[in-house]
Amino acid sequence: MQLQCPVLLEGNTIPEKYTCDGENISPPLRWQNAPNGTRTYALIVEDPDAPGKVFTHWVLYDMPVERQQLSEAIASQPQDKAMMKQGKNDFGNLGYGGPCPPAGAHRYVFRLYALDQMLELQPGAAKVDLLNLMQGHILETAEVTGIYERKGS
Repeated sequence: MQLQCPVLLEGNTIPEKYTCDGENISPPLRWQNAPNGTRTYALIVEDPDAPGKVFTHWVLYDMPVERQQLSEAIASQPQDKAMMKQGKNDFGNLGYGGPCPPAGAHRYVFRLYALDQMLELQPGAAKVDLLNLMQGHILETAEVTGIYERKGS
């Protein structure tokens, strides 16, 4: 399975538009070649370089298997008409919260999970709840990583 972000090449700088210094909107993503048996997808975006803990920027789950992409600027709503659900990020908000590192360059990992079943988790769930429910149901993962450093940090 491959995950791509059309506005970001692996390991390169995340465009400011998708950060707290820009429009703070989610970037477009697309994926392909999911393994046989995939019933749904989940996506977690994290900053492993955050001080103190891994900081969660986005939690999405129960994305239908027919979905092969996310458009730019996904609305921060609990659930869309296709039943995709969004959880809480570590900013305490629903949906996407863009990179906003306190100092220095940080890595941001967009990780897509192919799952063998719908999770039936309510909208607004925390990453830990999603990870617990995914145990034993992950068929494959794919990721893309970008870097962001705020000007003057």
